[in-house]
Amino acid sequence: MKNVVTITLNPAIDKSTVAPQIVPDHKIRCGTPKFEAGGGGINVARALKRLGLDSRAVFTAGGPPGEVLQQLLTHEGIALQPVPTTAWTRENFIVVDASNNQQYRFGMPGNRLLEEEQEQLLATLAGLSPVPDVLVASGSLPPGVAPEFMGRIAHWARSVGARLIVDTSDKALQSAVNEGVYLLKPNLGELSRLVGAEALDTESAADAARSIIDAGKCEIVVVSLGANGAYLVTKDEEEHIAAPAVRKRSTVGAGDSMVAGMVFALCQGRPVREAVRLGVACGSAATMNSGTELFHPADAEKLFQWLLRTMPRPEPAS
Repeated sequence: MKNVVTITLNPAIDKSTVAPQIVPDHKIRCGTPKFEAGGGGINVARALKRLGLDSRAVFTAGGPPGEVLQQLLTHEGIALQPVPTTAWTRENFIVVDASNNQQYRFGMPGNRLLEEEQEQLLATLAGLSPVPDVLVASGSLPPGVAPEFMGRIAHWARSVGARLIVDTSDKALQSAVNEGVYLLKPNLGELSRLVGAEALDTESAADAARSIIDAGKCEIVVVSLGANGAYLVTKDEEEHIAAPAVRKRSTVGAGDSMVAGMVFALCQGRPVREAVRLGVACGSAATMNSGTELFHPADAEKLFQWLLRTMPRPEPAS
């Protein structure tokens, strides 16, 4: 099995609860809160653990919330590589209005990451032994971190032969692509900004993704289409994978679950078409659960098997 490392620059503690009804100016009595480790790469590591693949999570952690974050991850059996910070780790809040099942997500921006702490993150990566086969850089950048920092991560990954999978946005995504990555998972808006297009739809997304691949900046582009699944583009193939219909309760962690499913399948040596299907299955399964619960492996496996059964067979050779 491959050696996988995730990196999270802006982790969080996700606190979720349920309220009978959200009404302005009223004291709202909520249910017992649930606390879970959050942030892009951390969620990927948690999801990989559910699929049976151990990985190592590199992340920043500061103050008492940073200690709680480490405790939560240790409880889940995640291998930790925390980088201490002066600023406290942020906390997010998610609440579901039980009267209409609507979800409200309050995401905090995070605190400034000092320059010396950024350098320590890179030094932590450089000190990893063994060198990761796969590096997943996922999530937002905290204040104080320039978009070019993601490019430095991409440069390091390329220098050591690690396959970099990137799930971020805007200039940070562009910085990584400029250095070259293995797999990208943008949504339509992120892809359009990446290629300088005013707007993209499912018709034009394939051409935009292929332009990045043809420029030698990426091998695989998986365009996330939300409830419509994903669009896979490689040098040799392109395909739309429709998401299975499920009862949606929460979208928190769905994108990270999708990344984890793809990473797990690729590490098993599965074809990329199957890897994206497992990613879509894990992302869809995550939406079936409330709060920040990610997915149940049994749900993901059931959806994956359905997607495999509906996979088009290759055309016979003439």
